[in-house]
Amino acid sequence: MMTRSETGLDPSATQTERGQIPLQIGMQFVPGTGEVTARRAKMKVCMVAYTFYERDNRVRRYAEALARRGDLVDVVALRNKGQSKVETINGVRLYRIQQRIISEKTQLSYLAKMLLFFLRSAVFLTRAQLNGRYDLIHVHSLPDFEVFAAIFPKLTGSKVILDIHDIVPEFYSSKFKVSKNSLTFKLLVLIERLSIAFADYVIAANHIWEERLHERSVKRDKCSTFLNYPDTQILRRRGRNRKDNKFVIVYPGSLNFHQGVDIAIRALSLIQNEVPEAEFHIVGVGDQMNFLTSLVDELGLQHRVFLKGPVPFEEIASVIEDADLGVVPKRNSNFGNEAFSTKILEFMALGVPVIVPNTKIDRYYFNESVVQFFCAEDEKSLADAMRRLIRNPELRQELVKNADEFVKKFTWDAHETNYFNLVDTLVESSGGAELGE
Repeated sequence: MMTRSETGLDPSATQTERGQIPLQIGMQFVPGTGEVTARRAKMKVCMVAYTFYERDNRVRRYAEALARRGDLVDVVALRNKGQSKVETINGVRLYRIQQRIISEKTQLSYLAKMLLFFLRSAVFLTRAQLNGRYDLIHVHSLPDFEVFAAIFPKLTGSKVILDIHDIVPEFYSSKFKVSKNSLTFKLLVLIERLSIAFADYVIAANHIWEERLHERSVKRDKCSTFLNYPDTQILRRRGRNRKDNKFVIVYPGSLNFHQGVDIAIRALSLIQNEVPEAEFHIVGVGDQMNFLTSLVDELGLQHRVFLKGPVPFEEIASVIEDADLGVVPKRNSNFGNEAFSTKILEFMALGVPVIVPNTKIDRYYFNESVVQFFCAEDEKSLADAMRRLIRNPELRQELVKNADEFVKKFTWDAHETNYFNLVDTLVESSGGAELGE
C-alpha cells in the first residue's frame, strides 16, 4: 500500500473522498473539506558522519526521522570489519566507505584516518551529486573540516548543515592534553570558524556550546541547539526480563578517558563487601577497553564488573531497562565539564534512576529531584552515591517518578518538528523540494 508521502493523499480518506480530486504531483487532499493543499516534495538528503552509524543515535535519529516522513536519505559513514559496504536500514541507504579499528595512540594517527575519510566522502558526494542533486547535506562533526567534503554539492545548489556533536578545540585539548594557549588549539578554533562560515546553518549539541560558538565563531541567526534527545520509538519500555536477586549498575557508551568509567570501577571496589549483590555492567567499546580490563583484574572484580562490548542499537533499550541503576561517571575536564551525555535522558526515558557528576553541563540541565549527583572525579563520592541508592529503593522510585515528567520535554517526539522546519526552510530557500514542486 502506498503511503501519504508517495501518493499525496491521506490514507484515512474514503474512496469517495479520494475520487473527488484527481491525483496531482505536489498536491494532497484534506479529508472532510473538499480542499487540496500544496504538498512538500520528497527531499533528497545525505548525512555524512565519521562514525559507526548503527551505534550513533544522533545521526540515526535525524536520518530515520526523515526517511519515515518519505524523504530519500543516504548516509556516508564508517564500517566495522566484516560489515557490508552498502546496506539499507529502516529506509536509510547506508554507505560504509571506510573501515576503522579504534586503535589511535597518537595525534597523527587520529588525524590521518579522519583525513582519509574526508577525501573518500568528498569523492562520494561529488559522484553522487553528478547522478542527481542532493537538496541537503547534513555533516556531523567531528571533525569540523569534514563539512568541506560537501564543496561540490554546495557549489551546485545543495544546502549544508554542520552539526557539532563535540566542540573540536576543547575535545582535542582534553584528549591529547593540549593547552588552550597552544598554536594547535588556536588553529583548531580557526578551522572551526572557517567550517562554520562554509556551512549554511550550524547545530550545536547543547546550549553551553551554542553560547561558546556564538562568542567566537557564528552569528546567532545561523545556529541553534538540538540536544541528543532520546527517540522513544526505539527507547520505549517493554518490561524487565531479569528475575535474579542481583543489583545491576550499567554504563552504556564509549570507553574513552573523559567518560571516567575507571572511576566507577574504583567506586564499586570501595563498597564491594557492603553490597555483595551489586554488579557493574559496561556496554560499549573504545580506546580504554584494555586499560579497564586490566583495572578489573588488578582490583579483583572479575566476578563483579563485566565488560560486555557493544550491542546493536535496537537492543540497548532492553539492556538499560533491565538495570537497577545507571551511572554517568565522566570526568570534569574542560571537555567533559561541558559535554552533554544523552545516556542520562535515555535512563530517564526507560525508568532507570541515574547517578551523574556535578559538572557544569549536568547542573545546567538537571537538579537533585531527577538525578543523584556525586562530586566529579571523586570515586569515594561516587561510591557513597551508589551505596545510597542501592540501599534506598524509595529514593530510587522518587527519582524515577520525577524523571518521568521531566523527560517528556526532552524526547525526540517533542522536537522532531523543529528539525523538519529547519531543514525544510533551508531547502525551500534554495529553490529545491519546494511546496507544490
